[in-house]
Amino acid sequence: MNAGVSDHPEKIAKGGTSDLFVFDQNRVVKLLHPRFPRSNAQLEFEITSALAATGIPAPAVFEVVERDGRFGIVFERVDGVSLLQLVERKPWKLFYAARLLAELHAQVHQYTAPKTLPSQRQQLERWLANALDFTVDQRRAAEASLLLVPQGTAICHGDFHPGNILLTRRGPVIIDWSTGTQGDPLVDVARTAALFEEANLPPGSPWYMRLLLALARRLLYRAYLDRYFRLRGGTREEILRFLPVQRAATSAWRCTHPD
Repeated sequence: MNAGVSDHPEKIAKGGTSDLFVFDQNRVVKLLHPRFPRSNAQLEFEITSALAATGIPAPAVFEVVERDGRFGIVFERVDGVSLLQLVERKPWKLFYAARLLAELHAQVHQYTAPKTLPSQRQQLERWLANALDFTVDQRRAAEASLLLVPQGTAICHGDFHPGNILLTRRGPVIIDWSTGTQGDPLVDVARTAALFEEANLPPGSPWYMRLLLALARRLLYRAYLDRYFRLRGGTREEILRFLPVQRAATSAWRCTHPD
């Protein structure tokens, strides 16, 4: 790796597409898994760099690096627990976390996206193209849903969930902008709604979290939507219009990440 990183850096976290390592005292490096090309790291670097001028609470980003055939991005080190980890430690804060998620999502959508951010609509088109396990009816519903997606100008995250919110001394910081776009806020809310509908907890999550999610998934979804709509407006009917195409993201993930 480039200067500043030891031959055996300390691994901080492991994810579905990348691993996080110590870079130096104040920085970390997110190394993508070997199957991902440099273009993936470059895109996330450019998206996160563009956000710096907006004031949105995202980590500072420094450079794209390569180590042992793996490409990655150097970020500032942000110390804190994720919103998901908070709930694992304090399960009674489950509904607080759902409301906070909504408040932060509404905050993100207040920002006008830099013109350099990718198009949300084009991102959805790519996801739908990779939704190879969709049935004929699911594909037709997603294609009809895609036609309803407006050309929005707000910053949209594309993967907004409790694991991507870090609670720090300076306040919440939103991470993992690899799917960031300029688009319509309610379409982005529909992406989070699809995650509430289908996403599972990470491997190794406590048994009681799995039980809580099984029992309270619908109530958490309702708490998140109610709080978001109170802050920015919108209706469940509008979210339902965009759910078929946002389900394509989950399908695309299954089809392109077989491991």
